[in-house]
Amino acid sequence: MPLFITYVSYSNAGVKGLVEKPSDRSEVVNKLVEKAGGKLLGAFMTTGAHDAVLVTDMPDGSDAIAIGMAAAASGAVSKIETVRAWKMGEFKAVAEKASRLAAVYTPPGK
Repeated sequence: MPLFITYVSYSNAGVKGLVEKPSDRSEVVNKLVEKAGGKLLGAFMTTGAHDAVLVTDMPDGSDAIAIGMAAAASGAVSKIETVRAWKMGEFKAVAEKASRLAAVYTPPGK
């Protein structure tokens, strides 16, 4: 299954909930990921541009996006961004495909 990395930023309401009732959110996230047919590989609270980062193994991109939409619909999340990730060895096939396609691409203005 494809790997996805999800960056989460809590809304003010989400932060308020964490402060009023501190908890480990791993089990909640794990249940959501499993319900979507995936596997949670890692869940981390972070500092900086995002409040949390999730690493999931999901059947496809629509499942990964649906998880983010479900969380955002709660109002506890102000921003969520999900990106597809490839292991380095897997990405070689993507680069090979790009190499073949580059030969037929005409850039703007040429």
